[in-house]
Amino acid sequence: MSTITPFRVAVPQADLDDLQARLALTRFTDEIPGAEQGVAVERVRRLVTRWRDGFDWRAVEARLNAHPQFTTEIDGQRIHFLHIRSANPDALPLLLTHGWPGSVMEYLDAIEPLSRHFHLVIPSLPGYGFSGPTKELGWSNQRIAAAWAELMSRLGYERYGAAGNDAGSMISPELGRLAPSQVVGVHVTQVFSFPSGDPAEFAGLSEEDQAGLAVLDWFWKEKGAFNVLQSQQPQTLAHALADSPAGLVGWLAQLFDEDLDDEFVLANAAVYWFTGTAGSALRLYWENARAEQPKEPTTVPLALAMAEGDFKSIRRFADRDHAAIVSWKTLPAPAHGHYTAHTATKALTDDIIAFFTALSD
Repeated sequence: MSTITPFRVAVPQADLDDLQARLALTRFTDEIPGAEQGVAVERVRRLVTRWRDGFDWRAVEARLNAHPQFTTEIDGQRIHFLHIRSANPDALPLLLTHGWPGSVMEYLDAIEPLSRHFHLVIPSLPGYGFSGPTKELGWSNQRIAAAWAELMSRLGYERYGAAGNDAGSMISPELGRLAPSQVVGVHVTQVFSFPSGDPAEFAGLSEEDQAGLAVLDWFWKEKGAFNVLQSQQPQTLAHALADSPAGLVGWLAQLFDEDLDDEFVLANAAVYWFTGTAGSALRLYWENARAEQPKEPTTVPLALAMAEGDFKSIRRFADRDHAAIVSWKTLPAPAHGHYTAHTATKALTDDIIAFFTALSD
């Protein structure tokens, strides 16, 4: 079961034709002009039109297939990953983990600059994309971290770094917690540490942290419905996302920044669509809502490189959950939003390189 098999993306033409037929039959909903009640009809209509008339999936396939890809089975689950070896044989291995509603597409722009310094392993999360639907319950962040540890061992890497965005910013620290003797450090774009409910935690908060709390409060009140639904009844939503590409892109677009290019949004949506994982990807929220959460802080060196316009990490709560934060910064403008590996590639990759270089000095 430890076999590693070469893989290439090759979506059958019949699947592309079926997608075109479904997009052509899209029934767009109505909306009240000026009401901010979610993703606007105009944006969904634009994305659907582009998906029908200008988006080139075969070009996306070619970008993916330009890099070595493989599959293997770990803990009963198919795992797809890109594996790009650096020209430097002594380079540090680095595992990059994406989140929802992203995919391995998040990191394609970062491969070239990072591969000058690292051997790169970029897996598709279980239940996402080319890893295929999950086949059983239990695939929480902690179980994924254990699968990543096995993957890196299977590839022959005894010491390595971990980096991630979104769910990857939660899974990467868990990998460090699980395998501290193997993980030299963890680099994330968000630290998802929240108030515990103890009123003492709020005493003497800095203005910056108070502002972060205000952003967090706004987000959960105005945009947190996806988390509630996916944590409680992902299967109810899965029926719609599996049947309607327009519904899928509309749902995903709520967490794809408004200023992201349509090609990036559609590339990620297409990965979900063609692999039939739009529904299974939601299950990660359900699993994490029910998984036992670690009570002790992580101990491996951790770096945060967040961006304006994204989730605001709060240092006081982060220090409670991570005992070895060695770098805490906001990426310089114009870095912005949730997908900086794509939108601010140089700023993010420079920070990743600097962090791991400092650890080896």
